Amino acid sequence: MREAPSVEEASRLWSDELSVVGVGWSGEERIYSDFIAEGGLTFPQIDDTVGDVYGRFGIPYQPAVVFVRPDGSTSTVLGEITASDVEAFVRSLDSGS
Repeated sequence: MREAPSVEEASRLWSDELSVVGVGWSGEERIYSDFIAEGGLTFPQIDDTVGDVYGRFGIPYQPAVVFVRPDGSTSTVLGEITASDVEAFVRSLDSGS
């Protein structure tokens, strides 16, 4: 849960430049719903109990973030991220990196 406020902040700050989607990986639905409510998360959430999304991007554990660029290329960050990390990604898109 420690990274959730940073992701929420980034989703609000950069809403014109990116879309944020939370992906839950197993566990009880009530716990997941409580996590969303307690974190005040406003970005869309999907249930990946079967692990399709995690498998596609090779995510072994949470927290993790996958940045998907407009050209379809990806960058994966395992562990917590900050709003500054998201800002750096958005700025890299602007610079063409």
